[in-house]
Order: sequence, then C-alpha cells, then structure tokens
Amino acid sequence: MSSHSKRPSLDSLTSRYRDSLSFKAADHNINEKEMNKPDFKELDLGSPVSPLLTTRVSINNNGNATATTTSSSSSSSSVGSVSGKNNNSTTTHLPKSNGLNTNNSGELSETSPPIPGSTPTNRILRPGHRRSVSAGPPLIYSGSSFSAATSSATSSVCSNPSTTNVLPSGNICPSGKILKTMASRTSNKTDTLGAGKGNYGHGSIMRGGGGCAKLGNTSDPEEVKRAGNEMYKRGNFVEALALYDRAISISPENAAFRSNRAAALTAVGRLGEAVRECEEAVRLDHAYGRARQRLSSLYLRLGLPENARHHLCFPGQNPDQAELQKLQLLEKHINRCADARKIGDWKSALGETDAAIAVGADSSPQLIACKAEALLKLHQIEDADSCLSNIPKLEQYTPSSQTRFFGMVAEAYALFVQAQVEMALGRFENAVSAAEKAGRIDYNNIEIAMVLNNVKMVARARTRGNDFFNAGRFAEACLAYGEGLSYDSSNSILYCNRAVCWSKLGLWEKSVEDCNQALKIQPNYIKALLRRAASNGKLGRWADAVRDYELLRKELPGDNEVAESLHNAQIALKKSRGVDVHSMKISGEVEEVSSLDRFKTAISSPGISVVHFKVAANEQCEEISPFINLLCVRYPSVHFFKVDVEESLAVAKAESIRMVPTFKIYKNGDKVKEMICPSHQFLEDSVRNYIV
Repeated sequence: MSSHSKRPSLDSLTSRYRDSLSFKAADHNINEKEMNKPDFKELDLGSPVSPLLTTRVSINNNGNATATTTSSSSSSSSVGSVSGKNNNSTTTHLPKSNGLNTNNSGELSETSPPIPGSTPTNRILRPGHRRSVSAGPPLIYSGSSFSAATSSATSSVCSNPSTTNVLPSGNICPSGKILKTMASRTSNKTDTLGAGKGNYGHGSIMRGGGGCAKLGNTSDPEEVKRAGNEMYKRGNFVEALALYDRAISISPENAAFRSNRAAALTAVGRLGEAVRECEEAVRLDHAYGRARQRLSSLYLRLGLPENARHHLCFPGQNPDQAELQKLQLLEKHINRCADARKIGDWKSALGETDAAIAVGADSSPQLIACKAEALLKLHQIEDADSCLSNIPKLEQYTPSSQTRFFGMVAEAYALFVQAQVEMALGRFENAVSAAEKAGRIDYNNIEIAMVLNNVKMVARARTRGNDFFNAGRFAEACLAYGEGLSYDSSNSILYCNRAVCWSKLGLWEKSVEDCNQALKIQPNYIKALLRRAASNGKLGRWADAVRDYELLRKELPGDNEVAESLHNAQIALKKSRGVDVHSMKISGEVEEVSSLDRFKTAISSPGISVVHFKVAANEQCEEISPFINLLCVRYPSVHFFKVDVEESLAVAKAESIRMVPTFKIYKNGDKVKEMICPSHQFLEDSVRNYIV
C-alpha cells in the first residue's frame, strides 16, 4: 500500500487503538542536514537484523483493520517490503473482538498470509519475539534475492531495484515476511584506498573515496567549498586546499573562497601564500572582516605590527581583544629592541627579540635576523649562523617596500645581517653578494651602504694579503690584513691570518696578541688555538702551550699532530721544571715488555696502563698493532705496553693468556678490564672510559 494513500476512518476502533496504531507517513521533504548525517539508524534491540518498525492501519474489504509494517526510515516506496497475493505489503489483521483486546499494552495480533491447507495462526508482535517457524518454512536469504525453502510457500518478495543485499547471505527470515533492515538505505558511496595524503595513511580505506570523489564533476562552487570546509574540520588540510582551489577555479572573484584557501595554507605552514590570498580576498571585498582578521593574525606571526594593526583595527569592525593584546605586546618588545640596538646593548636586544618571538611572531624573518645580529655582536658567531639558517622561506610573498624594520626595508634587513655573519665566518664572496642584494632593495639606507662598503674593502684586503703571503712577502701581507681590520675590527679571520705572518717573521709575541684577539671574537677558533700554542712554545711558555693543546685535543681527538705536539709540550714543561724525562716514552711508541719484573713495574705505575698480549705471526695481532700506535698518540697520558707471549712465557703464564690478541687495562696497578679480540671502536671506547 502506498505511503501517500489517504487513511480511512477507524470508527470501529476505540480511541486507545487509534492512538496506538496511527502513524505519520514519511515526508519526502527531509531537510538537508538530516540527509547529510553519517549513516545511522535506530536499532531494534530485539532483532539483530531488523530496525524498529512502524505500523499503518487500513480497512480491508471485509471490514477488518490491517496494519502495514514498514521501516521507520522508509519513504513512499517501502523499499524491501514483502508482498502477499494481492497487495504489496504484509498485513496484520485485528481480530473482531468488539473493541476488546486480551493483549497487554495495546499489542497487535499478527496473522500471517494463509498457506493452502493450513489454518491461519495469530501471533503477538513483540520486539524480539518474531518466530521464524510461525507460518510455514523459513526463507533463507542468498545474498541477492529471497527464495522459499519449499515450493508450497505462496509469499513472494518485492524489492526496490535500487536496493540490493538487504540481508547478508545465509540469514533465516520468517516465511512470507521479510523485515526491512539497516542496510535498506543503500549508500551509493564506494570505498577507495587512500593515497597517503592528509590524515589518511597510504592504503587506508576511505568512505566515498574522499571529498573530491564524492563531488564528481559538479560545477557548483558553493558545494565544492562546503566539501572543503568539511575536510578542513576533519584536519585534512591538503584535501581541503585542493577543494578550495577547485572552487576558486570555478568562481575566481569570490572573496570567501580566497579567505578559506588562506586558512588551509596557514594550516600547512605556507604563510606567504596565505598572506597573498587574504590580500586578494580584501581586494575583492574591502569590508570583508573575517579576511582582515585572518590577515592581521598572519602579519602578527610575521612580526609586522604596523600591517597587523591596519587590518585588525580597520574602521567599522571590532578588533579581537586577545589579538589586540598580542599586537600591543609585540609592538612594545620590538620598540625596546630598537632602542637597545641603537645604543649597542646587544644582550637586551637579544632578550627583547626572544620575547617578541614568544608573543607569537614565530615566523618573522626580521626578528630571527635581529637575533642573529645580536648573537654576532656578542661574538657567538656559530650560533648566529645557525639562527640565520632557520629563517623561514616565505614562498610567493615579498613584503611591500613600505614595510620597514629598524628603518630599513624589511626584506633588506635580513640580507644586511646575513652579509655581516658571512664576513665574520670568512665567507667573503657570500658576504659581498648578500650586501649587494640588500643595497639594491634599499639603496637609500645609510647602514646598508656602510656595510656594503666595509664588506667589499675587507674582501679586497683579504685577497691582497693572501696573495702576498703565497708570494712569501709576509711583511706586506701583514699590512694588507691590517688594512682590512681598519674596516672591520671584529674580523677574527684577518687577525689569525696576520698572526701567521708575524710567526713567519719570528715576531712570536705579536703572533700571540693577534691570536688572543681572534679567540676573543671566536673562542673556539681552531686555527687561532694552534697558532697561539705554537707561538707560546717558541716563547718557552710551555704551560700556556700545554693548555692550548689540551683544548685542541678535546676538539680534535683523532688528530695525530695535535697529540704529538701535546706530548712534546708536556715533556718540555717537565724539563723546564727539572723533572727527569729520560724514562718517558716517545710519542707514538708502544713500549715492549719481555720480563716478568718489568711487567709488574709497568702495570704498577700511576695512572692507566694498557697491555697488548700478542704473537708476532698472528694476523689479527698484526692488523691491530698500528691502531695501538695511533691510540698511543691520541692518548699520551695513557701508558701502552706490548708483550709477545711466545717470547715472554713467564708473563703469559702469570697472566693466564690463552688467546691473542688479548688486552688488559690496569689502573694504579689493579686490573679493571680484559678484552679478547676487541674491535677498534670498542677498544678505544674502553681506554677513553678510564681516562681521568
């Protein structure tokens, strides 16, 4: 029976039956919100197959009231309903009882369609009490159609062609009655495998193949935008961006599409493009408050407070108070930083820069460059270089030439700082290139012009000095390097180069002085440490030389030349103090022990002793012996000995040597470790572990 049929009068029923049996037909005008909800149906807790059923009452030709059973979510076509002989619905007959009913709570007594030769059977419709054997053989669902277990069954199944697989294959259903299941609203969505984009892993199953697949070839930009919004809410920003791009391609003059695209770009970290999209949205709709608010937030992150204030406090809109407070804090810290920079208070400038970044300007190239400049002036050159390498790249966005930072065009300021850092590190060609770029962007700025001139003059002086040095004209090289220092008095490279020239001229004191200046600017400058240590050695200042060589050994643990120089300086220092050094081993030499008494004396000496038990003809012993010599150079404070077990049987027996190569480490006469055939790395790690 059609769901739109006019309901007949139920005068023969009591009001109790009318209230319990009446229903409201399905409405075709289901609102869009309900239709777009995820697949969901109320479950019939009494049946694992069927949903809750609603009942419609009509009067048949015999005057009996009949109830048509349909799904609570069905429309006018009653998809999946069951047909009797002469109609399209299974009917439940009310017994003629003169208004009396023996059932509880207004329950209906259901009568199955008659089977020839059988007596109709009444049964109670109760959730969870549908008996599959109440009327003839059960139906077994095959997965695509329904068939009776015997040919005597008279019921036939009628289903909507668009609905298939209502029940899984093998379900047993009551004869003559197939109840509509949760699967009756068949989704036209297809499951696809994700390609690994957004929040979907590669191979993840996605309902409907993702937002783009469900849209098909629609040309409605609003529909595409809504799909993009849904993806954005789910955190699938890449997919959302693709959908906004599609909407813009359909309607390029829509400001909302541009603003939404900016939000997605911001979410994926493409801030420069996001700024450009917001600016385009504002151009299309000058009074578009949401786009201006988003643009203000972006400018705040980029550390451009004037731009942010222009859009946040635009006439006609109320600024967000939280954003306004952040903007005011950013302005305060940048102003304080500018004041500290003017007077050369670089510690304060560094602190204010960090505070400005913490407020929210975490993607500002200018503030990060300001931090690098402060670190450079505080002689933390490596940190300044590392800081510059973290400046974000703002693709497809260049600040306006009207945007200023410390009086410079914003884009030029970062290049201005880069030129100074490059020059401090001796990368003079890079320094000149960066300074020239800054000069082209802001050709009227005095600071940039001065740095450009200084960089060029220092680079020129360094080149001339190197040429003189290579020609053996050391005095002229000293003059050239000095000329460069007159333009940049904090250039550690020029100081160190001049120190080498002084040493070539035998002016060791001047060499030490220039090395001191270089190390004051760049404390970990290896070349300056080497030059100062050598010059101090020439001056007989062995304590200072040993101190520098020990620092170098920590920086260059594998450098043989440094280890040997340290050892020689230590011997010279002991000699200068009157210590007998004849028993001291020469650097790089492993002392051989052949007698048991000498062995006991060797391992009893203060400090760390390493003994290599070997056999001359053994390949493994021969392979590792050169490495032991290298360790002897690297760790001059450790005593290294070797024992040939074939020639020193008494020592081998006393130490219970059964395999070679065997290594034993002694500390102040006590054995602390034994190793058999160790790897090079394990052996060195073990030696290093016991060095005090």
